[in-house]
Amino acid sequence: MKTHLLTILTMIGGTSFAQKISAKTFKQPAIVIEKREGTNTSDPEVSFATLLKEMVNPANNVEFPTPFYRSSQVSSYDRSSVVPGKTGWFADDDGFGYVRLEIGKSRCEKVLFDEEGPGAVTRIWLTTSDKRGTLRFYFDHSREPQILIPAYDMSRFPLSAGASLSYNHTHYKNTLEHTGGNTFYLPIPYARHLKITLEEHDPSVRVPHYYQIGYRTYIQGTKVKSFSLDEMRQSQSLLQKVNNDLQDPPAPVCKNEISKEVKSNSIIHIDGKDQAVNKLSIRLKEMNDEQYRRVVNGTRLQISFDGTSCVESTLAHFFGGGDDSPQTKCWYFENNGKGWMECWWVMPFKKQAEIRFICEEDVPFEAMATVGTADYTWTSNTLYFHATSKTEKDIKVSKEYNTLNPIDWNFITIDGRGVYVGDMLAVNNKLPNWFGEGDERIYVDSEPFPSFMGTGLEDYYNCSWAPVVPFLTPFGGVPRAHDKTSHGKSTWLRTRNTDAIPFNHRLHFDFEMEGWSNGTVDYSTVSF
Repeated sequence: MKTHLLTILTMIGGTSFAQKISAKTFKQPAIVIEKREGTNTSDPEVSFATLLKEMVNPANNVEFPTPFYRSSQVSSYDRSSVVPGKTGWFADDDGFGYVRLEIGKSRCEKVLFDEEGPGAVTRIWLTTSDKRGTLRFYFDHSREPQILIPAYDMSRFPLSAGASLSYNHTHYKNTLEHTGGNTFYLPIPYARHLKITLEEHDPSVRVPHYYQIGYRTYIQGTKVKSFSLDEMRQSQSLLQKVNNDLQDPPAPVCKNEISKEVKSNSIIHIDGKDQAVNKLSIRLKEMNDEQYRRVVNGTRLQISFDGTSCVESTLAHFFGGGDDSPQTKCWYFENNGKGWMECWWVMPFKKQAEIRFICEEDVPFEAMATVGTADYTWTSNTLYFHATSKTEKDIKVSKEYNTLNPIDWNFITIDGRGVYVGDMLAVNNKLPNWFGEGDERIYVDSEPFPSFMGTGLEDYYNCSWAPVVPFLTPFGGVPRAHDKTSHGKSTWLRTRNTDAIPFNHRLHFDFEMEGWSNGTVDYSTVSF
C-alpha cells in the first residue's frame, strides 16, 4: 500500500561501514533498559522544553547520547510477519496491526502504543482512508486521557505544534470522511508510562489505519517530566523559535573560514587542535544544465579526519538531491539545484581534516569552496562524522506479497558504536508503477527482531499514498519525482533530529523489495 526509498546518515566513532545481509527475527520483546554502572543520576531532567532545545542543537549529530536511550518504533505492520524465511514474513496487510483491543463499558479502543517509561515519543506518522475516530493519550497509568484528538489526524492536536513540527501529507483531504495523513514531530515525554489508543468511528467497517510511532526508552533512573498541555502553553516562545530555526536554520558560528578555488583532484587541508567543520559551501562555476548534471553526478567528495577516511559520496548525493542534484532543503543542508550547495553537519577532528574533490567526468570541474570551523570540546561520547554511499542496479522487485519471492535488500550494515541520523535514496524505477510497497526493518545491536518494522517506503519518508509528488520539510522529503506513475527517477530523503538511532555495536537496515508489478529498480544511497 505504501512505499519508501532511503539513504542513510550516521555518526560513527572509530567504526567500519560494512554492507552485509543478515536477518533473524522473532517476536519483539518489551524494552526495558537497566541502569548502567556509573550512570550520573544528577543529569538534568528530560522535559518537553529540553527535547525542543535538543532538536535544534547542531552538535547532537556527533555525540553519543547521555543519558543513554534506545530508539524504537511501534507500527501497524502486518503481524503475520514473525520469522524471516517463513510464510508471512512478506505479508503486506499493514493497515490493521495494533497492540491489543480494550473493551470497556462505554467504548472499544484499539491500543496503538503501550510503553513503559522513562521515555519520549519523537515522531508520529499516520494515515487512513477515513479520518473519523478518536485518539487518546494516557500518561503514567492514568485511567483518564490527558490528550484527546477527535479524529485519526494529528493536525487536530489540541494546540498547534507549528508548521515545522506538524504537516499534512500531499494527498491530504480536509474532510474527515476522506483520505489524509500527517507527520508529527512534537516531542512527547513520559515519566512512567504512555498509552495511545484509537476509538474507531464504526468498528463494523474495515478501515485501514496505518501508523508509525517512534520513541525513546531511557535508562532506568533517568528523570523525565511527563508532557502536559499546560507546559506546552507556557513554552510557546520556545516552540515558535524551534519552528523558525527548523524552517530557516541559523548560520553556524565559525571561528575561521577558508575559501579556495577548487578543481578536479583539489585538496583542502585544515590543521587545528580540537576543531570541527560546521560549514561546507560549494559554488560551481556557471555552466549549462547538461554540464551541471555531469559535474554533480560525476564529482566525488572525499573527507578524512585525523587520517581516517570518513566521507565518500558524489556531490549530488551528499547534498541530498540525488541524481542530477535538484533543489533540496532541510535542517542539515541546502542545495539550490543550480550550483550552490551548503551543509551544516558538525564534523569534529582532533588534529587535521582533509577535503578532496575528484571529478570523474570530462567536463571541467571548477568551484569556490568555503570551509568554516570552530573550536570543539571532545568527550568520551564524541563521534567522527561519516557518510557512505552504495549503488546497486537491477534489484528484483516482486508483487507477490505473502510469499517467499520478495527479498530483503540490505540498505546498510554498520559495525561499531554510533548514531544513525538520516538517509537519502535515489531511485531509477523500471517498473511501470509503484515500486516501494515494502517495509523498512532496522535491527539495533543484537536484537533478534527489528525494533523498527515499517509500513511502506513512502511512510518512512514522511508522506503517504503513492505515487508521490515532490515536497520538502526540515526533516527531508522528496526532492524529485519524475513521473506521477512513479516510473523513472525519484529521490527520497529523511534526516533525524530527536528521532536519531544510537547503537552500541551494530546497526542493520533492510528494505523489503515489493511493488505493484514484477520488475527491477536501481538504488543509490547515502548514509550519514
